[in-house]
This record gives sequence, structure tokens and C-alpha cells, in this order.
Amino acid sequence: MTDVTTLTDSLPAGTVVTDPDILAAYRQDRAQDPDAGTPLALVRPTTTAQVQSAVRWCAEAGVPIVTRGAGTSLSGGATAVDGALMITTEKMRGLAVDTSTRTAVCKPGMLNAEVKAAAAEHGLWYPPDPSSFEICTIGGNAATNAGGLCCVKYGVTVDYVLGLEVVLADGRAIRLGGKQLKDSAGLSLTRLFVGSEGLLGIITEVTVRLLPPQAPACTVVAVFPTVADASRAVVAVTSQTRPAMLEFMDNTSINAVEDMLAMDLDRTAGAMLIAQSDAPGPAGAAEVALIEQAFRAHHAQEVFTTDDPVEGEAFAMARRVAIPAVERRGSLLLEDVGVPLPELPALVQGVAEIAEKNDVTIAVIAHAGDGNTHPLIVFDPEDTDEARRAQLAFDQIMGLAVSMGGTITGEHGVGRLKKGWLRAQLGDDALELTTTIKQALDPQGMLNPGVML
Repeated sequence: MTDVTTLTDSLPAGTVVTDPDILAAYRQDRAQDPDAGTPLALVRPTTTAQVQSAVRWCAEAGVPIVTRGAGTSLSGGATAVDGALMITTEKMRGLAVDTSTRTAVCKPGMLNAEVKAAAAEHGLWYPPDPSSFEICTIGGNAATNAGGLCCVKYGVTVDYVLGLEVVLADGRAIRLGGKQLKDSAGLSLTRLFVGSEGLLGIITEVTVRLLPPQAPACTVVAVFPTVADASRAVVAVTSQTRPAMLEFMDNTSINAVEDMLAMDLDRTAGAMLIAQSDAPGPAGAAEVALIEQAFRAHHAQEVFTTDDPVEGEAFAMARRVAIPAVERRGSLLLEDVGVPLPELPALVQGVAEIAEKNDVTIAVIAHAGDGNTHPLIVFDPEDTDEARRAQLAFDQIMGLAVSMGGTITGEHGVGRLKKGWLRAQLGDDALELTTTIKQALDPQGMLNPGVML
């Protein structure tokens, strides 16, 4: 085993951790990969310089690095590797809002919710809102290009990142972009690093743009007899407008959330859609009417509309807690597949057929407005045959999405759990180009080994 004494001596006391009990707590991320390894040591830096010291030590010692934020990855992107140094950015804290440029400069350990709150204190808004926004970090959001409930209208993380500070595999710290809203100088390196899942460098600072506060939203909720009706209603809405939110839950997820929250959801519904419009004045009223009409035209059994923000947030929360609610029923394999919007009904139907074929329970929730679905495959890991069938279903769903011109991940990242399907989506040439970029920036292959490639 590599001796970390030199590394420990080069950093402030307590920065390097080798306690086995603490290391055990950092082996897995939210994906709960059963094949997770045990890190050589854990480094908890508070500054970019400390990250640089750790990376240079690894480069000299030939030790690989796994980077971790809050450990909320759903694709195994922060799973520990045997003998690798784990660098967690959770203690890299700090945030400054600049109202003159409507930007915020954030250290990577800041939670998404904290960035939102700081922006709100200055009368501004940071839109990206993963369901885990209260516990996920802005560094992790940038590393995976996280999305969320409002991205159907307002976009994903990359649409808000203006600048980055990144520590490269050789220990250099580089600054990319800045507070300017337009910048065409050179290649778009900032965008290259957003969504790179720690393969190209370690993000130590993020500059994001902020918007004026979101206008009050009107919420439209509808229940449908079947998932096919609901998914066709989604296409009907999105072919005419882009609402601020358009979320989907099937019967299994509805019942799981009702078990958790007891908010009187319709347990008999085949599916539920939750839409919001934040368009102002007459435009908002017209958009709400359009949504209501599309829902009713596709056999909605009940349509409920409210401009009460408390009621609206309650329904948004029902969608946000769907994953932990379904997880109460067993272990999960979490999908993150997306398709072009016209293919959404066929994808939802295909997932149902895969569930039946493999005799497994699959709950489907979705950021339906942008075609990004989260089929949640429920299984008992102690049941070897059921676990095998769950994995088959997992692979078949990714294959189905790719066959429809879609993606194996809309917002969670490839991580370790989906990399076997990356070639099927990208093709040989694009994967070769990806590998070339990785080798150019990380010739030793130190950074996040086993992720994506």
C-alpha cells in the first residue's frame, strides 16, 4: 500500500483521513454500487492550492484520483476505487453574488439550495433545480451537467455556467471564462469541462449567471387512465408551448409518494402530470388554458388548476420525493434515458413491455417536458434471479432509448453504471474523439478511472 505520509505532511492537519470507518462511509455514492472499492485515503481540501498539492502528489506517486462532491451521484460517478485517493470538495465553501453582472462565484462545496438562497437574497434566481437540490453541490452539478424540474423552459447547468477554475491532472489550476455573458475567444473549454464527470480535471470554482426572480406560477395537475394518454398529452403541450414545468408520474410512483406523504393523490390513476406556467398576464392565462385543453383532449379524468404557491409547491414536492418514495419498496436501478419528444409515448410503452417481459416492477417518473425519463427498476438484491432480471431490464431500456435516437443519460451522467452503453449511443468515431481528449488532458489516466470510458 502506498505511504501517504508525505501527502499528509504537506497539507493542514486533518485534511488527509485514513480512518477505516470514515473511509467506509465514502466508498459508495447514492447509486450504491455493490462493486465499490476502498480508497487509499480521503482528502478534504478547503482551497484550490490544497487540491493542487494532492493532485501533484498523486501524479508523482502514480495514484489514481476519484473526485466527490456530496455523493448524490445516481450513476456511480463518485464510487471509490481500491487504492485510489478520494478528493472530496465538500469543505470547499464560499459564495459571492455580484448584482452588477448578475453572477455568483461559488466554491464547489456549496449546495445548490444555498446558491438559490443567496441569489434570492439579492432579488435574483438560479434556475437549475435537481430533485436533490437541497443536498447536492454546485461542483457536482457542473461535473454532471445536472438538470431538474424547470429545465424544460430554463435549461440545464451548462446554460448557466460562465466560468470555471479547474485543477488539471498535472496540478496546474486554470481559469476558463468569467463573468462576461458573451465570449467567443478560443475553443469553448468551459463547456468542455461541464458534464465531464471529473475525467478532465477537478472543478474548484464555478461562476454562474443569475436571472431575475421567476414570476409566480400557476400549477395544472391532471390524472389519466393510462400512461399512454398522459405521454401523448405531453407531446400535445410541448408541440405548442414550453411550460415552466411538465412532470410525469406513473401509478407505481403515485402510490409510493402517497404512502410517504399522504396528500390524497389518486391511487387509481394510471398516470399524473404536473405542469406549471410562469408566463405573465394574458399570456400565462392562455398557456394554462392550452395545457388544460391538451390534458382533457387526451382523456384526463380530472384537471386541477391553482395559482396558490403553497399548493403548487406541494405537487412539485410530490414529484421530487418520488425516487426515495419508490426506494422504500426495494433496491433500485435508476435509469436516466431521454428521447426526442415525439418518441416519448413509445418509450413509456416500451418500458412497460420490458417490465412485463422481465417480470420486474418499474416505476416511471419523468421530466416529461424535455423527454427525460427516470424508469426506476425495483428489485431484491438478495434474490439472485430477480437481480439478474432487473439488470436485463436496465440494459434493455438503454438499448430502447438509443434505438429511438435518444440518450442513455439526460442529466445524471454516464458514471460507472452506464458506460457499457456509451459506444452504442456515440458511435466509434465520437468515442475515439472523447478518448483522445481524455488522453491529452490526463495522459496517466489518473482522474476518475472507470467513469464513462
